[in-house]
Amino acid sequence: MCGISGILDATGALTPAELAGAAARMAEPLAHRGPDDSGLWADPAGNLAMSHRRLSILDLSPQGRQPMASHCGRYVLCYNGEIYNHADLRAQIEAARAYSGRPAIAWRGHSDSEILLEALALWGAEQGLKRAVGMFALALWDKRERTLTLARDRLGEKPLYYALDPQRGGRFLFASELPGIQAAPGFTARVDRAALALYLRLSCVPAPHCILAGVRKLPAAHLVSLRLSDLSTGDLPAPRPWWSLTGAVEAGLASPFAGSEAEAQDALLGLLRQSVRGQMVADVPLGALLSGGIDSSLVTALMAEQASSRGGSGSGKVRTFTIGYSDAAYDESAQAEAVARHLGCEHTTLVAGPRDALALVPKLAQISGEPFADASLLPTRLVAELTRRHVTVCLSGDGGDELFAGYNRHVHAPQLWARLSGLPVGLRGMAAGLMQGVSPRAWDRIFAALSFMLPALAKQRLPGEKLHKLAQALPARVPPAFYAALVSAWPDPGLLVPGVSEAPWALRQPGSWPSAALCPQGSTAWMQYLDAAWYLPGDILTKVDRATMSVGLESRAPYLDHRVAEFAWSLPMHMRVRSGQGKQALRGLLTRYLPPELWERPKMGFGVPLCAWLRGELKDWAQALIDPARLRREGHLEPAPVAQAWAEHQSGRFNRQYRLWPVLMFQSWLENAGISG
Repeated sequence: MCGISGILDATGALTPAELAGAAARMAEPLAHRGPDDSGLWADPAGNLAMSHRRLSILDLSPQGRQPMASHCGRYVLCYNGEIYNHADLRAQIEAARAYSGRPAIAWRGHSDSEILLEALALWGAEQGLKRAVGMFALALWDKRERTLTLARDRLGEKPLYYALDPQRGGRFLFASELPGIQAAPGFTARVDRAALALYLRLSCVPAPHCILAGVRKLPAAHLVSLRLSDLSTGDLPAPRPWWSLTGAVEAGLASPFAGSEAEAQDALLGLLRQSVRGQMVADVPLGALLSGGIDSSLVTALMAEQASSRGGSGSGKVRTFTIGYSDAAYDESAQAEAVARHLGCEHTTLVAGPRDALALVPKLAQISGEPFADASLLPTRLVAELTRRHVTVCLSGDGGDELFAGYNRHVHAPQLWARLSGLPVGLRGMAAGLMQGVSPRAWDRIFAALSFMLPALAKQRLPGEKLHKLAQALPARVPPAFYAALVSAWPDPGLLVPGVSEAPWALRQPGSWPSAALCPQGSTAWMQYLDAAWYLPGDILTKVDRATMSVGLESRAPYLDHRVAEFAWSLPMHMRVRSGQGKQALRGLLTRYLPPELWERPKMGFGVPLCAWLRGELKDWAQALIDPARLRREGHLEPAPVAQAWAEHQSGRFNRQYRLWPVLMFQSWLENAGISG
């Protein structure tokens, strides 16, 4: 894993030395992504310079250094990621060259970077990418055509920002993280108010948007190619897809798996074994992040199986890592330890107290680089730091929920909407008011007292919070509004950022949705698609990338192998959700490796006691950030709604952490980035 950045300058204002210096300067904020080495390459004739920070994983020798020139000399690659089928891809390249009568390549080493570069040189960017299995964000320079191509992996594991500098028209910038763009000479940062409104709703800024005006994120599975001449117009070519999530969803739903459930599990197991086997290849120490839940436990079981099959001394000893809390309500370490013990893993638990977590809070804005308000970034960063002390690469269970229907909204929301939609909106609004009139903590006590009558609810963690979230969605008139209410932090961001319309996102772009005949609005498949389109790349994978790369740890996700994802979409609905439980296919597989009592429990998520902290240890820090006078001076947020949410939270009747945390993370980011008004 690495950090990349570069500058393509059509202004002619920079000398070759200044151009190279600009690229080097842009790489400095990305040093944490690649602590092992740095590289710089410039093409003065093409007015391009690219810089690279390297985290060495495959081929640790200098032969894997980047930016890297192709053997023909025409192309130069600057790349962040990992190609898991690099050995097979190399064989394909050699066979294709031999078939066409081209001379064999004298490979410098065995890095996946060199193999990917030669694939792109041989087949072109789009066809070369389609043959690759992995995660990546890359820049490819064609010296002959003087064309720069940026590309991103299918599901959005690796980030890539780009901008046409509005202050210096004709200057194009790209970087793995936003601070790399901001480090470009003369770049002026200005908040994009439409993106800010969207962030306040979703707690993240999904692609193609960015919190800074003029900066974009390349969407997952897209590429964009531009020439120097494109920069003079100020109108960049539109990114184009080289793989389609919508197409994968439609293909799976149109041709569902026709065999039995056991046969489906066997087919899925074969794909997951293939994915895990490819992702366990590394020239550095490797382990697994283990929460003890379904997704990470299955990945760990497959890793243990693979390690055992290799034989030799120490076989079967996969290193696993988890985080525990002194607060039992958030602690899953005992379950993770039990799973690791059953699988014969070498397990390490970090027990984090409030001091560990609280000390990290002021640093979250710097870690994320852009406003980001998923509070699980905090424990993810803590466990990443622990893991990096022992290994350089870790496998995780990310993607299991989105692809196999693991969220409550996948399991319960479609049935709930079907029942509610026939009721008058006014009646639903009254019910919502009554539900929200009782505090979440009071609801928790009510459910605890009625646990003998409502065993399913009694198993839910923090049922009062979930009930308040549901109440927010009850008055919805159509499925998109129902979904929006379920995923929104601020249901009406316009209260905080008046006078602007929030930037469009997957829910507001029905033209990109799968066919309604295959994927009706409000269905489980429709909600899964939306989650895979924005929540997975915009929230989950952003969190994992920033948390792990901030400590120089590479995280890999076997479920996000596109062959696994495409198969997941072909599973009939009864193999996804049944009897009030999602992830049926993964559950069936996991029973082959672990007894259900080790993993069958209510989903906890990866949370922290933020509600209590905002009334206690973090109160002074938060108050300083959202002081009304400060908000008025900065001019980004209306003070009144923030003050109301703060007062309601401090009263103890309401938990407003989900509204306050996005505001606090935005304010902290403003302070860290040095942006005033």
